[in-house]
Amino acid sequence: MNELLKGISRCLGIGVLFLVVISCRSKKVLTGGTIDTMLSAKSIIRSHYQNQIDFKTLSGKMKIEYSDGESSQSVGVSLRMEKDKAIWMSAPFGMVKAYITPDRVSFYNKLENEYFDGDFSYLSNLLGTELDFEKVQNLLLGQALFNLRKGKYDLEVVGEKYQLKPRKPMALFKTLFQIEPKNFKLATQQLSQPFKKRLLEINYKNYQKTNKWTLPNEVEITAIDKEEKNIITIEYRNIEFDQKLSFPYKIPKGFKKIVLKKDDL
Repeated sequence: MNELLKGISRCLGIGVLFLVVISCRSKKVLTGGTIDTMLSAKSIIRSHYQNQIDFKTLSGKMKIEYSDGESSQSVGVSLRMEKDKAIWMSAPFGMVKAYITPDRVSFYNKLENEYFDGDFSYLSNLLGTELDFEKVQNLLLGQALFNLRKGKYDLEVVGEKYQLKPRKPMALFKTLFQIEPKNFKLATQQLSQPFKKRLLEINYKNYQKTNKWTLPNEVEITAIDKEEKNIITIEYRNIEFDQKLSFPYKIPKGFKKIVLKKDDL
């Protein structure tokens, strides 16, 4: 358990980003879908955004499996979220706890007696791309990290999925998006920085129908930084919507603050 919690804390930026909402007792895993070769990239993107979910709050639990190539562990984690306002998670006994708002990223680790409390530089550094709350939330909800409606994309069919690549590549990194045909939800998001040997890949393995929403059911996140490779698999359970929630969070006294060096930014 200690090694797992240390791993989650060390990769907390990744772990928090991909507490990707959602499951419940009456979930139905969705499969199938037929490719329509007559659709354009623009119409696929439009359908993707039309299928966004709308809620006020959600709460529940998830099983997180973490592997760094040498060892692997799993732990149950509690999740609470208020849309557009807060993301909160807590490992057993509050040993590792995180709290993200539009202007703040904070977490503490009782195993290491340390904490971070600052802006999105920590998460941006871990993932190698500039992040803000909206981008984090998009990932949590199975939406594209970037606003696909603002760009032009080339479309091809790959493995029974629609694959989108930007016609004009970004200067510092490459992106790729695959969308499944049944509900036009993301199947894969990939961001890479070839010159820095960094890769972030999020695979939404399947989706489920929860009440009236189509939501991720199981997600695998792979983060590669040069020779380091971390894999986090998340399975979501017992989610409830629109309940009144609190977000208890207080950094313990005496903990050492994690300070980012200029070289880390």
